[in-house]
Amino acid sequence: MGKYYRVYADVELGNIESNVEALMALTPAGTKSLAVVKADGYGHGDVAVAKAVYSKVFGYAVATLDEAVNLRENGIDKPILILGFVNTDEYETLVENEVAATVFDYETAEELSEAAKKTGKTAICHIKVDTGMRRIGMEPDESGVMLVKKIKQLPNLNVRGIFTHFAASDETDKTSANRQYEKFNGFIKKLEDEGITFEIKHCANSAAVIDMPDTYKDMVRLGIAMYGMYPSDEVNKDKVQLKPALELKSHVTMVKTVPAGERVSYGGTFTTQHETKLATVSVGYGDGYPRNLSSKGYVIIRGHKVPIVGRVCMDQMMVDATSIPDIQRNDVVTLIGKDGNEEITVEEIAALAGTFNYEFVCDLNKRIPRNYYYNGRYIGSHDYFHEKWNLEI
Repeated sequence: MGKYYRVYADVELGNIESNVEALMALTPAGTKSLAVVKADGYGHGDVAVAKAVYSKVFGYAVATLDEAVNLRENGIDKPILILGFVNTDEYETLVENEVAATVFDYETAEELSEAAKKTGKTAICHIKVDTGMRRIGMEPDESGVMLVKKIKQLPNLNVRGIFTHFAASDETDKTSANRQYEKFNGFIKKLEDEGITFEIKHCANSAAVIDMPDTYKDMVRLGIAMYGMYPSDEVNKDKVQLKPALELKSHVTMVKTVPAGERVSYGGTFTTQHETKLATVSVGYGDGYPRNLSSKGYVIIRGHKVPIVGRVCMDQMMVDATSIPDIQRNDVVTLIGKDGNEEITVEEIAALAGTFNYEFVCDLNKRIPRNYYYNGRYIGSHDYFHEKWNLEI
């Protein structure tokens, strides 16, 4: 295992693989899946996650060309779809790497076609339809039908798929999501009436996979749920049992006892009310740990849950360790995960910080090395300051 003296993450890839299996068990046989590994695999490590689920998925979804190329350079040869915008200057690289673009207007499609002609290859794309998210996407009306017809006529362009994205599928009330789905189906019907069909139609995200089986289509997109986190507290958690994949840990660097009346950390926002044993922990907002947890969050040391006191600093923070008589330097500090009978989940600590699970894990930055396990067996580490991946899966 990588020996790290500050904060580090332990990622159980076997749990991610298990989550994919559990989610896909909800879908009909033959349904394809895209593993969404954007934002460095939601903070878990995109290459490691992609390799772990390689045999379980049809392909991958990312947000940027850089993310896609990184997967290709690390041996991922399955289909990759970029869900967001790609600049014209990047089209030739996109085509050379056989990465699918998201197309939502004629200009994008035409420029992609031209780039493909220059390289002597065929570009791959999926049509994005805006059914209510009001982000990128073409309108699902007659103008959209005419637009798709024009795009389909462009040379060197394989329009492989069509998709939309739900804005509120993670809410108990599915009225909005159902309305979007109806618009998507209606648009597909209009296109089919014009003789236009697609190899892959997709719209179900994690929440829809759990709660909206009618939306599965040809393929589903596995995002937050693949990493063992539910999209919200409103989805039906009884439908699928997910296994969290990431634990976040650090170490005690100093223990000191201070008298009552001492102000702690920047601004002196916390004052000791009695003689207090303070432990300094090597983690801060410079690592992506929320400053909003100042005097609100807690950690686990030697099986004891203890509170953060004072402001979280850029690289360090202090906790009240008075309840731990045998605490000492280099003790492991659990920020996310289990220790003894205590557990801290991403959801509860994110809520305390005024954020949510997606943002919390995506904010864990490159100062945090990742140790990887597969069903309990250590298989390698990735330190972002030494960019060589060293994994055996």
